[in-house]
Formats: sequence, C-alpha cells, structure tokens
Amino acid sequence: MRRRLAALLIVPALALTASACGSDDDKGDKDKADPSASSSASSVAAPKPVDSADPMPEVKGAFGKKATIEVPKSDPSDKFVVHALSEGDGAVVKKDDLVSMNFTGKVWKSGKDLGSSYQEGGSPQLITAGSETVIPAFSQALVGQKEGSRVLVVAPPAAGFGSQGNQQAGVTGTDTLVFALDVGDVVPKKAEGKQAAIPSDLPQIKADDEAPATISVPKNDPPAELVDKVLIQGKGAEVKSGKSVTMQYSGAAWKINEGKAKATLFDSSWKSGQPFSTVIGQGQVIAGWDKGLVGKHVGDRVLLVIPPAQAYGDDDKGKELPAKSTLVFVVDILATS
Repeated sequence: MRRRLAALLIVPALALTASACGSDDDKGDKDKADPSASSSASSVAAPKPVDSADPMPEVKGAFGKKATIEVPKSDPSDKFVVHALSEGDGAVVKKDDLVSMNFTGKVWKSGKDLGSSYQEGGSPQLITAGSETVIPAFSQALVGQKEGSRVLVVAPPAAGFGSQGNQQAGVTGTDTLVFALDVGDVVPKKAEGKQAAIPSDLPQIKADDEAPATISVPKNDPPAELVDKVLIQGKGAEVKSGKSVTMQYSGAAWKINEGKAKATLFDSSWKSGQPFSTVIGQGQVIAGWDKGLVGKHVGDRVLLVIPPAQAYGDDDKGKELPAKSTLVFVVDILATS
C-alpha cells in the first residue's frame, strides 16, 4: 500500500472525525491526494443538546486528568446531553473557534473503554467548535463552554458516529457514547505575525485569511533539493520526530502551475473545516514533510518545496498532481505534543 500524504486524525482507540478514510486501494487517485475530504457521520441530524436526562452517568476525577466514568445499568435515553460538571474561568467558546480539548470516553451498553487523550500515546486534540466534519459529541458540545471546564456528554448515535458506527473503535450503529471533555484554550487558526520576504525564484505565498493560501509559482525550474523556509517565526514548542503535530496547509504542484499568479491547489486542510494532525518524522506522511517540519516550532509558517523523490515520485495522482511533481506547501504549525 502506498503512503498517503496524510491520514485521518486518530487518537487512542477513537477517530474524532465524522468518517473514516479507506485504504489507498479503496480510493481513486483524487481521494489519495485529498485526505481532507470528509462527510458528516450520519444523514440524521443530531438532536438539540439538553443539560440533563434520566438516567445520567457519573464522572469522577479532576480537570486535567483522565476521568473515571460510571454508566448506569439501565438503558440510556435518546437525549444528546451536554452538562458542565465544573466551569472554568476562561473565555466562552464560540462557533468556529479552534479549541484544545482532552477527552475520556466509554460505550454505554458494553462499557467498552474508548480511550483517553490523557493516556500514554495520547495528546490534546484541536477541534473546530461547531464543525460539521467532527462528530457532534465533540464539536457541538464545545460551543458555549468556558475554557477550563469539564463537560459530561451523552451522545446517542446521531450525535456520535451515526448508524454506521465506527468499526475501528468498536462502536456499533446503535451505541450511545459517554465522554468527559476537558475544554482547553482557544488557539489561533493560523500562524500570526509578519511574513518574511521570499526569494523571487521560489513560490510567493499569501495566507492572510482563514482560508486556503494563494500560491504563486515563478516561471522557472523548481529547486532540486528540499526547501523548508520559515516565513513566520513562532515562539512555541519544537516539533520533534515521533510527536504529533497539528497544522493548516495548502498544496500545489509546481510544473503545471508554473508562471501562474494563483496556482490550482490539489489539497488544503482549510477545505475540511478542521486542521490536520499526524505523527511526524516516522514515515506516516511523505518524506518532504517529515524532513521539512521536524525541528520547526509551534507558530511557524513554513514554505516547503518538495522534490518528487521526497513526495510521490512516479505516481500519477490526477491532473492536479501528475507524476514526477515537485510539490509546494505552505504549512502553519498550530500545536505539537
């Protein structure tokens, strides 16, 4: 199986996004090059959240640590419950805010542990509040909460993974899910600061808005070696090999866009409404990302120009990403853990 540019955001035992991606063998060329494509978990709209229902699970433990969830023996209601267990003193989360979040989860009926972002190998997740590309149990539950709050969520299928469930997580299409969510900070959606000047023989980047970047490719041959130029210098943690990194990105192929003021993008995380996360430096993404992003910092904006040997080589990914393409990416690093 050929490596993809990116993979679905995964945390221990649980996929946070609304739909799971198939293998490369299951997809056409366009889908292989477009990992951010997503669909809602269910065609059935999630019910409106309520503060309480009968019966209610019990959550033990303090904010900032893995919760203990005790589920009643009786059947759950069909209510989508969002109940603040403790209220923080931070800002109120608004729709479309990007929020750091930790979770602990359980399946109501079976008692199956869905894991926790606090466990070994886990990390806080960045969720776009109210996004349709994230299950309502997370995206809708965050809206209106204060930073620093712990929230109990009871999610019937329509507020979880829908009628198809999530086979990877062991969730059926009839399972009600229970979560304890710890609401972290609202974080910037993109790198902030003045962008450095870019040499004229490299692509020019405009990424001022919360939208796919504009990439202008010069009318000259691409560099033969990897370019990993920091355009905005962040002040956050260093990105280390083997750690998760969350980012916004836009990408275009060099040759087919040569001389164009606005390149046709073959992919952008902005299209999905949700930043992209992956483990970096371990071969889970193309080599140009692994080599170009390790050692950078949270808050950096990075221009990557990736030669074919460190991208897709001879693989033809369609008209927007032909074989032997040099790739151009602008990457804003939002978090690492």
